[in-house]
Amino acid sequence: MYIWEQPHWPHFEWDESALRPTLDAVRLLQGRVLGKTEAAPGQADLDLEVEMDALIQNAIRTSEIEGERLDVGSVRSSVARQLGIEQAGISGRTTPESEALVDLLLQSTRQLDEPLTHGRLCLWQSMLFVKGPGLMGQVRVGELRGDHPMQVVSGRLDRPTVHFEAPPREQLEAELDAFLTWFNQPLEGLDGLVRAGIAHLWLITLHPFDDGNGRVTRAVTDRALAQAERQSVRFYSLSAAIMARRSAYYDYLESTQKGSLDITPWLLWFLDTLKEALEQALLRIDRVLVKASFWQHHATTVLNERQIKVLNRLLDTAGEEFAQGINARKYQSLAKVSKATATRDLAELVEKGCLFRLPGGGRSTRYALVEHGKGLPGEY
Repeated sequence: MYIWEQPHWPHFEWDESALRPTLDAVRLLQGRVLGKTEAAPGQADLDLEVEMDALIQNAIRTSEIEGERLDVGSVRSSVARQLGIEQAGISGRTTPESEALVDLLLQSTRQLDEPLTHGRLCLWQSMLFVKGPGLMGQVRVGELRGDHPMQVVSGRLDRPTVHFEAPPREQLEAELDAFLTWFNQPLEGLDGLVRAGIAHLWLITLHPFDDGNGRVTRAVTDRALAQAERQSVRFYSLSAAIMARRSAYYDYLESTQKGSLDITPWLLWFLDTLKEALEQALLRIDRVLVKASFWQHHATTVLNERQIKVLNRLLDTAGEEFAQGINARKYQSLAKVSKATATRDLAELVEKGCLFRLPGGGRSTRYALVEHGKGLPGEY
């Protein structure tokens, strides 16, 4: 029996006392994130940088959860354009997909007092398919799914494993109306973070579309979190934290969708993942501060477009990719230049105080950033 087949669906139950420690920890982290952005010098610029960073993360990771990889440069350009940010090293190259997805994510957390409607959900789903339903033409775009059973499956086509089956099509309108009525009601004592976790589980269980359900559900979850915080600007990415726990995400969804109306384990996992998202946000805010300090220090340094692009990549994605620094071969790959040009560019960056040579290296000299501030770089 699936959860939506339970006699008292959708009257969820949970153990408030079991959630309280994690809820308290999340609220403490929310305060730290907000406090860190407010206390930093140049707060308005920092807020934009952190929002941009979180939005890029959200766009890339919500797609990656579904197995779709977006071009990072296009996403960055779309985010910068739609936030009105001018940055050196941003090419301006966008794609219809990146433009529509970033627009969707921004819409989901703005105008928070407007009700969530059937039409808005369909619009958001259509923004995921700007080039239409694809070659097979099997995805209904901008409308609810068709009459065929909606199953989440894996394995061989001839012997699939069914992980979940959503409510039948003839129930969908009534089910979706019930969800939207609940979502648009005043909280009436329901904790806003718990409401976000319930909204995520409820909507993904309805699976209202042929495709795009996960991404639309995470957008609605971001909206619920923004409403809970009364803060339309997002400084963290829940999708990035979910992606880091992708296997557990699907395991918890499956076990909850096959279980009772007591959703305490799901809510505990959801809140713990939200806690991880906020902890990562604190590290990423530090990284944004490092980046801002770097470019402030080099405001008058004359650099070519290739060098700016690579420096931004180093500042943005230190992580494992550049744990041992960058060498000429990696520079070649990033900047799309010859080895001679890469070597010359790197030497100039050392002369201008942007990079320094790491010890050793031999035939493959490696370089690292000269950081004019403190922080821990993130990765995307």
